[in-house]
Amino acid sequence: MKSFYEHLKDFLRENVRDYAMFIALLAIMLVFAILSGGDFLLPVNISNLVDQTGYIAVLSIGETLIIVIRHIDLSVGFLSGFLGAIAAILMQFHHFSAFTAILIVLILGTLAGLLNGSMVAYLRIPAFVATLAGWLAYRGALLLATKGPGTIIITNKTFNAIGNDFIPDIPFLQNFMPGFHKLTILIGIIGVVFIVYFSLKNRNEQARRGFDVIPWDMFLIKMVFISGLLLYLTFTLARYRGISWTFVIVLIVTAVYSFITNRTVLGRHIYAVGGNPEAAALSGIDVNKITLIVFASMGFLSGLSGVLFASRLQSATTTAGTLFELYAIAGAFIGGVSASGGVGKVVNSLIGAFVMTTLTNGMNLLGVDISLQYIILGLVLAAAVIFDVATRSRGK
Repeated sequence: MKSFYEHLKDFLRENVRDYAMFIALLAIMLVFAILSGGDFLLPVNISNLVDQTGYIAVLSIGETLIIVIRHIDLSVGFLSGFLGAIAAILMQFHHFSAFTAILIVLILGTLAGLLNGSMVAYLRIPAFVATLAGWLAYRGALLLATKGPGTIIITNKTFNAIGNDFIPDIPFLQNFMPGFHKLTILIGIIGVVFIVYFSLKNRNEQARRGFDVIPWDMFLIKMVFISGLLLYLTFTLARYRGISWTFVIVLIVTAVYSFITNRTVLGRHIYAVGGNPEAAALSGIDVNKITLIVFASMGFLSGLSGVLFASRLQSATTTAGTLFELYAIAGAFIGGVSASGGVGKVVNSLIGAFVMTTLTNGMNLLGVDISLQYIILGLVLAAAVIFDVATRSRGK
């Protein structure tokens, strides 16, 4: 019978790709906490960090699936900025409601994604070229949309609440735990219970079917680690103003895409296409259809990202979307997505996005020169890719 140390060594070796970014994120946060004298971990900064990650996180989730099927989408940054400007124009100049403007933007984003997917799937244009053309076109479209005023100020309170407001608290518990947002704590505890319950259920199902499962000691350590991290975030946010609407949206997107990729036929087909497109086609999977769906999904999430960013700034600007695509792609790679396709998890890419924004937030807090910031971000991305290649080579 193996010892605890042997179980731990085997667990880390077999799951190094999945947990490396969690360890890296914690290490980065610890370093910034020490260098900033604790300011980095203040509730207000953690809350700002979560909101800053929102519009990049949804793009990273979309890019994860794009990279899984062995493609890339460079157009998402300025598509996001352009669609945010469209939402602003619809509300400010044509008096559309926030709901209608958002719905139109999401539809337009999906159509843009279908256009990219059609060029890649049916015209056989390399995704890099097709989406680079989109990058240029949407950059020009954004400049045209904001050409007159330069910056379009958004005054719609409902729309602006998405990027700046927080969920309400429980009104009849005002005297209980003063200084804490009670509904946030309740949601966090429920979240921990659900994670532990479904993780335990999944482990038992795998064991009943004869699959190899992680030992009980490693399972308990995993649950304690995840639960502790989630509860820390929960109580930190609860000490400020609670969970923001931006974070709610990110959590919903993450949950939906995790379910699709892990629990549906579509998700299995996406990974099959990424693993071996030729074999997937021979097995009856419509590779072109999967490509269309994934690119359409990316366009939809670009529209959502544009809404989150424009709402947070309460305006649409000529520079909206700049470098979004690079941060999103970097978040996906840091999260463990393989450049060779077929490998990548939505939740891990969310953590990868947090790594990118944590680095930016921490360096801004410390007053690091912008030139050094870009160099450090580049080194982190290079290290993530090197790590991906090294772990894949060792696994062969």
